Amino acid sequence: MEFGKTTSIGKIANRIKNEGKSVIIVAADTFRAAAVEQVEIWAKRSGSKIVKREEGIDPASVVFDAIQELKKDNADVLICDTAGRLHNKKYLMDELIKIKKVIDKELPEANKEILLVLDATTGQNAISQVKAFKETVDITGLVLTKLDGTAKGGVVIGIVNENKIPVKFIGVGEQIDDMEIFNSKDFVEAII
Repeated sequence: MEFGKTTSIGKIANRIKNEGKSVIIVAADTFRAAAVEQVEIWAKRSGSKIVKREEGIDPASVVFDAIQELKKDNADVLICDTAGRLHNKKYLMDELIKIKKVIDKELPEANKEILLVLDATTGQNAISQVKAFKETVDITGLVLTKLDGTAKGGVVIGIVNENKIPVKFIGVGEQIDDMEIFNSKDFVEAII
């Protein structure tokens, strides 16, 4: 069964690398044990550079360092792995705000995407996740994972309709190439 946020980051980085672009992944989830190691594995699989620091360090400072690397290397894309799914933890949401401020200040002209990764098996809890993250960092898109099992992710229809946030990608398996660009027609047919 395919996993979630960190796996999705690796798969998206792989897609971008396959388009001929250079990618730097930032291991900015410095609160969760083993988070840095997990993103490091996916950076290696995707052939992306990684910027990481020790566990517990301020995530916004890691993102700042990664932006300096991006500028130095003239890389095309920066992907930030942040603490996630804990929308009820105020300190983590505050960290997202700090990270966004650093990115906006250091890369004011960059095209930015803020993607929220949702597990297709989550159900109604996804509604409160989207609401909290949208209020905090203004999400620009969704990634729906774990569509390789019995879950169909139908809750996303109401989320998209209510919040006007598009689904950008879907995760459909464990392999690095198992990330597809969302197709609404195929998605609806799979649900029906």
